[in-house]
Amino acid sequence: MRQLVFWLVLAGVSFVANWSSGQSTVRMTPETLWKLGRLGSATIDPSGERIAFAVRRFDLAENNGRSELHVIDLRAGTERVALDGWSVIDSIQFVSRPEGLRLFFIGMPGGSSETVPQVWSLNLENWQVSKVTTFDGGAGNLKVATNGKRLAYTRQVKLDPTVNDLYTDLPKANARIIDNLMYRHWDAWHDFSYSHVFVADLGEDGTAKTERDLMEGRRVDCPVPPFGGAEQFDWSPDGNQLALTVKIVDQPARSTDTNVYLLNLDQPSEWQLISPEMPGYDNDPIYSPDGRFVVFHSMERPGFEADRNRLILYSRDDGTVRELTENLDANANHATWLPDSSGLVFVSESRGTEQIFRLKLDDGRIEPLTEGRYNWNLVGIVGSGKQLLVSRQDMLRPAELFVLTVQDRAVQRVSTINDELYATLELPVVEERWVEATDGAKIHCWVVHPPDFDGQAGQHWPMILFCQGGPQSQVSQAFSYRWNFHLMAARGYVVVAPNRRGLPGFGQAWNDQISRDWGGQAMRDLLSVADNMATESYIDRRRLAAVGASFGGYSVYWLMGNHAGRFCTMIAHCGVFNLESMYGSTEELFFVDWDLGGPYWASDQIARDYQRFSPHRFVQRWQTPLLVIHGERDFRVPVTQGMEAFTAAQVQGVPSRFLYFPDEGHWVVRPQNSVLWQRVFFDWLDRHCKSNDNAAPDSPRSASQSSAGGRPGTQ
Repeated sequence: MRQLVFWLVLAGVSFVANWSSGQSTVRMTPETLWKLGRLGSATIDPSGERIAFAVRRFDLAENNGRSELHVIDLRAGTERVALDGWSVIDSIQFVSRPEGLRLFFIGMPGGSSETVPQVWSLNLENWQVSKVTTFDGGAGNLKVATNGKRLAYTRQVKLDPTVNDLYTDLPKANARIIDNLMYRHWDAWHDFSYSHVFVADLGEDGTAKTERDLMEGRRVDCPVPPFGGAEQFDWSPDGNQLALTVKIVDQPARSTDTNVYLLNLDQPSEWQLISPEMPGYDNDPIYSPDGRFVVFHSMERPGFEADRNRLILYSRDDGTVRELTENLDANANHATWLPDSSGLVFVSESRGTEQIFRLKLDDGRIEPLTEGRYNWNLVGIVGSGKQLLVSRQDMLRPAELFVLTVQDRAVQRVSTINDELYATLELPVVEERWVEATDGAKIHCWVVHPPDFDGQAGQHWPMILFCQGGPQSQVSQAFSYRWNFHLMAARGYVVVAPNRRGLPGFGQAWNDQISRDWGGQAMRDLLSVADNMATESYIDRRRLAAVGASFGGYSVYWLMGNHAGRFCTMIAHCGVFNLESMYGSTEELFFVDWDLGGPYWASDQIARDYQRFSPHRFVQRWQTPLLVIHGERDFRVPVTQGMEAFTAAQVQGVPSRFLYFPDEGHWVVRPQNSVLWQRVFFDWLDRHCKSNDNAAPDSPRSASQSSAGGRPGTQ
């Protein structure tokens, strides 16, 4: 243990020395963002002596990425890049086998003849890698049973016929016959297949034997798309049962009703439902190490995708269920059992950050294990639970791995993925700010100042108001590779990012206030923050910009017609522009059913709400230069929303530009597309925020004087 502490302290001292001695003369650029290594899947071995993690690195010129597998020996204080240049490395897991400790993972070597990922294992004694599976179609989302005898993994299974299957004499017909909604989801059309969980026994030689589809013939998915992963199924400690998250409903586009089922491997056709009469999201089951319980996450209200995420305890002895977090006015995410089954550790949003908490099963007591202006995430539990492997990030720096000692809350960094690059970077300064809303409530904000900001009289900085998306998604200490506040500040902008009405981390009531009130208090909050920041002597009030994506894009479009001259320019990425056409073209209707109240024809009141809150109703007031960005493959907020907004601006002679990505969805994920996004984004900002020709009036009106003081559409 003394060796471990010495090595960790040494790593920390070295890190501080690099920061203090380095010449910080370089600022973040769009190209620099793609030089950063990105922490991927990570794990710690049962003894707590080794850490393994994946790092994803990108080649901007080649427009692709490659993965590395790192292994840190905490006893020896050494780090080894065990694998490099792989196309895929994911689902990393240490497994104790008769032949010794092995590192299992999903992988696909780069530059090989492999076409799909398979399961691989790494021998930690001789560093040789072996292929565990050779199944057609490959494998994803790996979970190895605790006893090391079986694998569980997922694969797409085609069950629905195409038009060419139905009409074999028309092999060149290119069409779809659609009978139900959810025919496309997030960024992909339904491909006539479903994600199924498979199991395979491991032989004495460490390779997988005959596999079985546990969901054979069922037109359902596990994990549940679009974002579910290996966390949505789990092995029982004895390796004889699996818990699965599955959505079985008549109208999946209008329901959030996912459920948790238990499947015995000797009777896989009999599914035991353990979340009955729970009509919201129920997912991410995890067995207690002693095998007595299953805990899963659950949202109570049907159709509300941003409801409070609870922890539900299911007893395998008597079948009873009870909530463990009923006194927690916040979400409980990413729960993991303590090794002795005495409680759980989970992550929750808290006042613009994400912190790790511990819950004791005997008395229900919840206590924080982390603090500070960071987003913490639980990776694994070390040994008996006295230490945790965690990751930490903030707005200025991407995630790195740390070891957290539970007793004294001390943390020591164990990964150094981006130290060399950050040793040369000038860093912005992040501050917190609280602003009074029009109803007297306090709005939490993050303010990011440029690296050379000193607040002296005579300095006048342009400002960006960042409008958060979601709608219910906290502005936390996340390091974004697109909406990167570090980069914005490095370009000479003061950035203010409010946790306006409708965001988690400030109690469920605050989170709920945005539903069916999109153009109401949330918009007044944004304007209150802009006005408050504009009172600072260092802010150039003629150089205020508003930017945002998704609901943040909606916010920009709404502000275009209601900001009363505050902003000199605006940028909307994948924003909602026309609520009526949005309802008719989006895929997950449960979202708009809840947040907008249902279809626009459902009642006179709902129709009036659509009219009051839809940005397209205010285009006659548009004058502010507008950049519209949208991707063709965005099926959550279809691309026609951006096209409608751009048309409205162009027809009225409003200075405007449309940046269109034919191969991107709701996000921009390809390296060169991302750099292009940043270049066009900052070109537009600089043109309108750093030029006297495009300044906004020098007297922005307060929220009480503008249309934001009352319901939009009433003036």
